[in-house]
Amino acid sequence: MNGLSTILIVVGLFLLGGIYSFVKQQMPKGLIVLLSLGAAMCLAAGVLRLDAWA
Repeated sequence: MNGLSTILIVVGLFLLGGIYSFVKQQMPKGLIVLLSLGAAMCLAAGVLRLDAWA
């Protein structure tokens, strides 16, 4: 069950990198908010799964 947690955390970190890039390029705020929510959900789900199965 740890594989899915790792994937969720990696995807969350990838999305955080995308947010940083979009902010530097001054992309639309709606897209940045959407990426932020996705990153937060992925990271939270990954961490919760690690705690639940550890």
